[in-house]
Amino acid sequence: MQSTLRFIAGLTFLVGIVLQGRSQESFTISGYVNDSQTGESILGANVYVKSTGKGAPTNLYGFYSITLPKGDYAIVYSFIGYDSIEKPIALYENQSITVELGAGSILTDEAVVEAAGGENVESTQMGREVLEVEKIKTLPAFLGEVDIMKTIQFLPGIQTATEGSSGFYVRGGGPDQNLILLDNAVVYNASHLFGFFSIFNADAVKNVEVIKGGMPANYGGRLASVLDISLKEGNSKKYQVEGGIGLISSRFAAQGPLLKDKSSFIISGRRTYIDVLTKPFINPESNFAGSGYFFYDINAKVNYKISDKDKIFLSGYFGRDVFTFNSNSAGFSTEIPWGNATASARWNHLFSEKLFMNTIVTFSDYKFEFKAEQEEFEFKLFSGIKDWAAKTQLAFYPNLRHRVLAGIDYTYHQFTPSSVSASSGETQFDTGEIIRLFSHESAAYLLDEWDITEKIRVNAGLRASYFAHVGPYTKFIPNDNISGAVPPTVVEFAKGDLIGDYFKVEPRISMRWTVDRNSSFKAGFTQNYQYLHLTSLSATSLPTDVWIPSTDVVKPQFGTQYSVGYFRNFFDDVLETSVETYYKEMDNLVEYKEGTLPEDNVNDNIDNHLTFGKGYSYGLELFVKKRKGDLTGWVGYT
Repeated sequence: MQSTLRFIAGLTFLVGIVLQGRSQESFTISGYVNDSQTGESILGANVYVKSTGKGAPTNLYGFYSITLPKGDYAIVYSFIGYDSIEKPIALYENQSITVELGAGSILTDEAVVEAAGGENVESTQMGREVLEVEKIKTLPAFLGEVDIMKTIQFLPGIQTATEGSSGFYVRGGGPDQNLILLDNAVVYNASHLFGFFSIFNADAVKNVEVIKGGMPANYGGRLASVLDISLKEGNSKKYQVEGGIGLISSRFAAQGPLLKDKSSFIISGRRTYIDVLTKPFINPESNFAGSGYFFYDINAKVNYKISDKDKIFLSGYFGRDVFTFNSNSAGFSTEIPWGNATASARWNHLFSEKLFMNTIVTFSDYKFEFKAEQEEFEFKLFSGIKDWAAKTQLAFYPNLRHRVLAGIDYTYHQFTPSSVSASSGETQFDTGEIIRLFSHESAAYLLDEWDITEKIRVNAGLRASYFAHVGPYTKFIPNDNISGAVPPTVVEFAKGDLIGDYFKVEPRISMRWTVDRNSSFKAGFTQNYQYLHLTSLSATSLPTDVWIPSTDVVKPQFGTQYSVGYFRNFFDDVLETSVETYYKEMDNLVEYKEGTLPEDNVNDNIDNHLTFGKGYSYGLELFVKKRKGDLTGWVGYT
């Protein structure tokens, strides 16, 4: 833990040095780029100097910062699907400029220009794709449900386990190796209807970002990929209501201003009605009366602009699947509910024109239950995971050649591996105590994206992570005997006692070499540690799968990935193409031993039933994407 504190202190010192290096002859233009129709921020809008073609994209919250020597400039604001705006700037002092872009907007004394360069060629990031939700909605929908998870499976390098499943595998990694974030809160099971639909309602989603190559240092805790989903902030200009009726479900969304241009809200929900549609066809006297299935989910978000320097956001998600089965002739019934609940509170603060802070507190809760009754006998199996997390990130923009990110993350995990209770009438069977595991996970990181020359850009990052498995905990140590007649040794750990811990350093680096305006070569190297593991008794991802932490027995998974690629744009950035190849090694992969059953965890530790191994994968990915025009879309081959 002391090493982590020293690392954080070092980050603070480095950022301080950079802050001291500001040129006195330079000034900064900063602000936000928003949608003129909704008032929402625009991620990835291009802000650049017309005379040089150099600039910076807006971050996830629409913020940009450009530092230039004093003088007169023409600054261009642009984004795909919006009219571009050119503004003359006399830069002899720091200026805050917020602009609104709109499709078909009327511009006065401002020129409409085309964006310079393409992010596909310019950025250092490999294996990254930002999907536009409005484009996703135009794709064919399964049973009338637009599904984000199904859409990303069309990208090269991403595959599904089985047809209809929303679990996905990225570059040879398992489902647990994907970090899925909904407004910065971790989602542990992203599927409805046993994998046929995802939990993400497209009516409430704003941005979808997929990183399947080397993830930058500000992400961690997984080996394979990042799926970062942001919810809409709500229309701060006017009220909107939308909805839809599908073959198996209906949805509804409403958004609008609470205080115009200052505060807004959005709320959306959907529910299937398979149970409602099938009920008239099931005889109340039939053997299976009372059986059914449905799922529902609700998204809500509120934001408030305190000042030009402070904004707060509150968002939440709640969803459940409920499957019931009755056999009246056998006197048998089952109920299987499962689902997620998440909550996020975010504070954006602007310290100066160059220093932006994002502080987030999140809660995540995933539960699964299996209940069965037959006459007087009752059986219940349940599992889950809860997270309480906080993170702070500083984004510093010293000049056009540097973009620096530094931050710290902390998460408190509470795991409930498969636990069982059983009774018959008033008799309670001894199935052992409910097992819960507790752990702390923290990280600190520093990332610098640096233009070394006009042609070479490097994104170098270092992430230091610490994980501790703590008590209370009852440890069962198996004795080496074949017959099993000798009971295991039992060791008790009190609350807060350290059982096992790990401190790891994860270097990340990617670079881009520009051949010309339309093409570039990229290369990347990343190392990742993963402290959480999904243990499954089947070949596919199901709600019954159990999340467990690293312990003194279960070591953290470790992955190393090497990747290179060639990226080229055609026809003034209308067509983007890329060829990427990669090689990945994975250690300490986790799996149940052959023949293990869920009840084996009764009066035992789950890590006594696991086996461990190594893995590797390699591949080649081809991608062609048309970004503009009446016909848009992409073609990928893996």
